[in-house]
Amino acid sequence: MSYLEKRSIRDIDLRKKRVIVRVDFNVPHKNSVISDDTRIRAALPTIKYLLEQEAMVILMSHLGRPKGKPNRLYTLRPVANRLAELLDHPVKFIPDCRGPLVNQAVAEMRAGDVILLENLRFLKEEEKNTPPFSAALASLADIYVNDAFGTAHRAHASTVGITNYLPSVAGFLIHKELMQLGKLISAAEHPFVAIVGGAKISDKIHVIENLLTKVDKILIGGGMANTFLAAAGHDMQGSLIEWESLEVARSFLAMPEAKERMMLPVDLIAAEKFAADAEFRAVELNDIPEGWTALDIGPKTIQCYGEEISRARSIFWNGPLGVFEMDNFAQGTLATAKAIAESSAFSVIGGGDSLAAVNKAGVADQISHVCTGGGAALEFVEGKILPGVAALDDKE
Repeated sequence: MSYLEKRSIRDIDLRKKRVIVRVDFNVPHKNSVISDDTRIRAALPTIKYLLEQEAMVILMSHLGRPKGKPNRLYTLRPVANRLAELLDHPVKFIPDCRGPLVNQAVAEMRAGDVILLENLRFLKEEEKNTPPFSAALASLADIYVNDAFGTAHRAHASTVGITNYLPSVAGFLIHKELMQLGKLISAAEHPFVAIVGGAKISDKIHVIENLLTKVDKILIGGGMANTFLAAAGHDMQGSLIEWESLEVARSFLAMPEAKERMMLPVDLIAAEKFAADAEFRAVELNDIPEGWTALDIGPKTIQCYGEEISRARSIFWNGPLGVFEMDNFAQGTLATAKAIAESSAFSVIGGGDSLAAVNKAGVADQISHVCTGGGAALEFVEGKILPGVAALDDKE
């Protein structure tokens, strides 16, 4: 199945129709202040197109992990306010996602109206994908649009269940994400370099395995590099090691493809303890002081990885290469972001941490494509079917 054979909003008559749209407004926030509105901006082309078609637009999303019950820390009301500013168009917030309040608001809609429902995950039925909740959402509209790439790998009521009841098509964002990722995975120019970071091997071992068949080099960083280095026989002292994955890492390193294509750090930044103000220094492998912990790749590794990135024609990056939230241990991640930005390669970055890193480095606009969903991007790269996309209608 080709994801690009799915129907999109351009393939369906939307005029004067009620259209319910699953968007991904799961944005970073604190005390009702949104610190990064990238995902809201990413949904604007689809929403604007629907308004041009004089549709009545019903938006729904989740925010955070409220665990199936209302929690004012995760209300979407601030998102509705920010969306109205970005759209320069009124957005009516409904403090529920089913029931009389919602039904009345939808019944009163006119062409060009936009409403945003409250956080879907305030109800446990959303993640459980229960048919009654899916049907209740579907009853609000004539057409369903999925434009939430960040949740396309989840089989929830608002991503999969609802498609059983309505004509279901892809929005512009999902189509763009699939086009860019598809180009990278099936038609990448070589040399193709992947950079994989993050804390755990267990989260990404299948992604690395799939990438090994497609790329020329995989550059490893982050906490997972510690586990690979320990598996290779290096003394990592007090570093974060995923001990239960040590055997997996050993067998992986023994693979001919891994020996040929996978690169591990050649030096590290080690710290006395896991703290922003800890004493730290660059160390060679096996020279980590007793009890110290590796928190970033070292300067030699930065140079080594930078040379590989500069030669690349295609780049995929997921996951930070150190504890980049702490300035002293952000150099590897920021240097990587800048190297990708300076390269002439087609570059795709997936994942919230990687997005935060390119924003912190000030180079987001120099990346070819920044994915709005890290989990979905990884599962796509891993070769898995994304249920939220598979459930959409096929083109005739």
